[in-house]
Amino acid sequence: MHTFRVKAFGITKDILGGKEMVIEAPGVTVADLRSALNEKYPKLTGLRSLFIAVNNSYAAETAEIREGDEIALIPPVSGG
Repeated sequence: MHTFRVKAFGITKDILGGKEMVIEAPGVTVADLRSALNEKYPKLTGLRSLFIAVNNSYAAETAEIREGDEIALIPPVSGG
């Protein structure tokens, strides 16, 4: 298992219960992290879109992440 610190923005703060949390994932890709997040926080799957940024850049599902990387959940935003 790998441990990652994740920052939450917008609605994801409400779903995760805070602006930052630590989660364990079995693998080291963004897809592995997304799967672990969806399992622990099923309400995330109801979002229209959810981007994951790693070290200030949007990351592909196949991107590898390391413990200590800055990871952020970017929920859908509404314009106005």
